[in-house]
Amino acid sequence: MILGIGNDLTDIRRVEQTLERFGERFIDRCFTPTERTKSERRVGKGGKYDARAGSYAKRFAAKEACAKALGTGFRNGVFWRDMGVVNLPSGQPTMALTGGALDRLKAITPKGMVARIHVTLTDEYPLAEAFVVISAEPE
Repeated sequence: MILGIGNDLTDIRRVEQTLERFGERFIDRCFTPTERTKSERRVGKGGKYDARAGSYAKRFAAKEACAKALGTGFRNGVFWRDMGVVNLPSGQPTMALTGGALDRLKAITPKGMVARIHVTLTDEYPLAEAFVVISAEPE
């Protein structure tokens, strides 16, 4: 059963500019320690753009898409760092939720079901895209 769907398109150039202008303030406000570690390892140019900015842009898009799939956006106690992109042992991306985002996920998940968050990330300069599907399966 699908509980929510969200997608987002983020301009990598905007993330590059935001990183230049606000640096740590932006990173601290929006990203989890796991996301920071993953993105900060991306050094150099990813073709035409800064690979670090591209990594942050994909994660930013994933947060936007997840907030849409939760049906709240960034309100009702859902904050940027309540959602973080993590990888399963297979390498597949998913979202780890805490705080208000986790509370919302619990509220929309029917009793006797367990929620799964499916994430896909891609980029083609100058855009990064994320698509999130939240589903529920029997326990």
